[in-house]
Amino acid sequence: MYKGINQYRQVGIKDQISTADPHQITLLLMQAALENLSVAKGCIERNDLVNKGKPLAKATSIIANLRDTLDHEKGGEIATNLHDLYTYVLELLSEAATSNDPKPVSDAIEIFLPIKTAWEQIPESAKQEAYNEKQG
Repeated sequence: MYKGINQYRQVGIKDQISTADPHQITLLLMQAALENLSVAKGCIERNDLVNKGKPLAKATSIIANLRDTLDHEKGGEIATNLHDLYTYVLELLSEAATSNDPKPVSDAIEIFLPIKTAWEQIPESAKQEAYNEKQG
C-alpha cells in the first residue's frame, strides 16, 4: 500500500515541478527539506537510527543546493544572510547526524521554517518582476 502511495506522490511532485516557475520550485524544495527534517527528527526521537540517515541526507542536500544557488550579485545582503543561515543549518544537521540528538534538528526546523514562510509570502508582483528581469 505505501509503495503505491509513494509512487502516486512522486508523480504528483513531478507534475508540479514540470509546470512550476522558479519560485514554486524553491518552495517545493523548502517543503521537502522540512518534511525530511521532521522525519529525521522523529527517527532520532524513536531511536530508529538506521532510518534517520536517508531523510537527514535528503534535507542536507536540498539545503546545500538552496545555499549554493543563491545569487549574491542580485541578492546582496539578503543572499549573504541566507547563505550564513543555510550554512548554520547544515552544521546543525551534521551535529545531529553524529550525536543522534534531536535538538539540532529541532533548531534547524526553527530556523528554516520562517525562511520558507517568508518565501511563501512574496507578492505575485515581485515574483513576476524578478522573472521578467531574468528573461530580459
